Amino acid sequence: MKLITEVVEDILVESKGKDLFIEGIFLQSNVKNRNGRVYPTEVLEREVERYNENYIQKNRAFGELGHPEGPTINLERVSHMIKELKRDGDNFVGKAKIMTDTPYGAIVNNLIKEGASLGVSSRGMGSVKQSGGANVVQDDFYLATAADIVADPSAPNAFVEGIMEGREWVWDNGIIREAQISHYQDSLRKAKSQQLEETKLRVFKDFVSKL
Repeated sequence: MKLITEVVEDILVESKGKDLFIEGIFLQSNVKNRNGRVYPTEVLEREVERYNENYIQKNRAFGELGHPEGPTINLERVSHMIKELKRDGDNFVGKAKIMTDTPYGAIVNNLIKEGASLGVSSRGMGSVKQSGGANVVQDDFYLATAADIVADPSAPNAFVEGIMEGREWVWDNGIIREAQISHYQDSLRKAKSQQLEETKLRVFKDFVSKL
């Protein structure tokens, strides 16, 4: 068995009073994804049923910000709680509440306020078997979390716009301080035009790695 992650973009953001939610397609079956894998509907349906019963219904369905390297949920990195996950044809649609009082939830909240486009990445363990030009996920698949929050390619631009305009990106407890923000700004100002996009991505990845 190996770690299996899949990214889905086009996540909607919804506010209800002081609460912030993201919702959209979290999992997809019977379609070859960008990683060349296919999840049979019966495999996902079984796992989603178990995940709902053992995690969502017991308020234990957490997700993290970024791409963790293993299947374990790291509670110190939790940014949201998954509240719903249900089948809609070949898709499994989910809804998650951003935990804005956790350090990583606060980061997600700020990214959304700055206009960043976010996606979700499912994370699980399982084996695959090649069939029909695709890697088909087998019956031993285990869903660790239906949704970690990840950035799509537009997120570095939103981040860069925020720090270059002097917005408050300093998170003292994490530890991203003013000196680090100034370093990012200097790197961006000195970047040659043909290297700017590469520099934006490098700066954003460095920021996320320090969270």
